[in-house]
Amino acid sequence: MSLITIVTAFNPADAHLARARLEAAGFHPVVMHETAALSMDGYAMAAGGIQVQVPEIEAAEARQFLDASETLPDESTTP
Repeated sequence: MSLITIVTAFNPADAHLARARLEAAGFHPVVMHETAALSMDGYAMAAGGIQVQVPEIEAAEARQFLDASETLPDESTTP
């Protein structure tokens, strides 16, 4: 099973929020490189961030889910 990175975060809260949202939607995410990124101040960026990965077969659908759920409603259409 190959994992694909769909989110790169630079703090654990953002990474785990994305993981939790994906899990709640039925995906199988894992958080990678969190410990390495937190080992020194500023190392998260140098290490490439904290990665949220899903199985390759779920990657396209998981990206769509996150993209759609992060879109805010058009304020001009709200009363």
